[in-house]
Amino acid sequence: MTESGGTIVKRSFTIGMRSDNLAGDAERRVPIQLERKYWMRRKITGPGKCRKVLCAAAASMLLMSVGCSMRTPSRQEAPEQVQYTKAQIMIVATTERNRYEQVYTDRIWDAVMENGETFEEYLLDEIRIFMENLKTMTLLAQDRGITLSSGEQDKIRRLARNYYSELSRAEIEYMGTTEEDVAVVYQDYYIANKVVEELTAGVDLEVSDSEAKVITIRRVCLPDRETAEAMRGRLLQEGSDFETEARSLTGSTPPEEMIGRGEEPAPLEEAAFALASGEISEVIQLEDGFWLVQCVSDYEMDATRERKNQIYKERKNWAFQQIYGQFQTEHKVSIPDEVWAEISFEGGEESETSDFFALYQEEFGW
Repeated sequence: MTESGGTIVKRSFTIGMRSDNLAGDAERRVPIQLERKYWMRRKITGPGKCRKVLCAAAASMLLMSVGCSMRTPSRQEAPEQVQYTKAQIMIVATTERNRYEQVYTDRIWDAVMENGETFEEYLLDEIRIFMENLKTMTLLAQDRGITLSSGEQDKIRRLARNYYSELSRAEIEYMGTTEEDVAVVYQDYYIANKVVEELTAGVDLEVSDSEAKVITIRRVCLPDRETAEAMRGRLLQEGSDFETEARSLTGSTPPEEMIGRGEEPAPLEEAAFALASGEISEVIQLEDGFWLVQCVSDYEMDATRERKNQIYKERKNWAFQQIYGQFQTEHKVSIPDEVWAEISFEGGEESETSDFFALYQEEFGW
């Protein structure tokens, strides 16, 4: 705990998207929506006190198509000034503030990152980067001649009207926004998504069922091969079950776990994925002991489908970064400090709106 009573948390999670396995600048985040891994639930133990926060409603995340933590490389010349107004930025800022408070309560703002900054400072910094990258994406669209059809513009205006009509007077006054402001942010967000789709169309992103496959296992680690072989021998006899045997030797019942390829040490992965449902592996020797694996289910359909989608988006992520990274380096943008100085989470106690991105996801699905 800090002297102020805030929880110290590591700056190890991102808001709305992952940035794994990226080429190039490790600080840069790639503009593709990456959803939470279905088979790897993370337990949240307190405000900001999680290993990685990958929130359930991907559509309401700060980032869907534009990486909120995609850091701009060091700037050698004056960046282009981003022409977003305070009201337009406050649409995103208010959405994220309310979304976090609804999940963690207002205690989240007392959380302190391991580098000493508050969670509020961290989140505002991420929002600023998001808005700058959103503008960079619109510049890329202009550069590639990607525009909106009249039908797309009509849908965006209708969505903006629907969102704005649900705002209370207090929320409108707090954000200082108009329906036109809402339409501007929705339009740029749609263009950013469209840029990703069009510039990665034709890239081979196919994911095989084998590489996406998710299975469910139980496993136990034993101190020596003799103990492991003896347990395996008993399991091959009728009337013996994995949970009981493991509990008698270790004092705890091994939980069911979903795993995908590339997540476990190679010997354990190879053994586990070779099993059919109900089968027991040979003894697997790893650095930390001797393992036995029971295959509970050799194919988790829903989790495999979601992991396949995850891998697909990661590949699209990487493919798009090859284009976007260079463009971002050559077209630096920045929100003027005088504009950003007006952005904060202060006030707006009556504001509860948090569905700006969720409504977009419902309408467009990307």
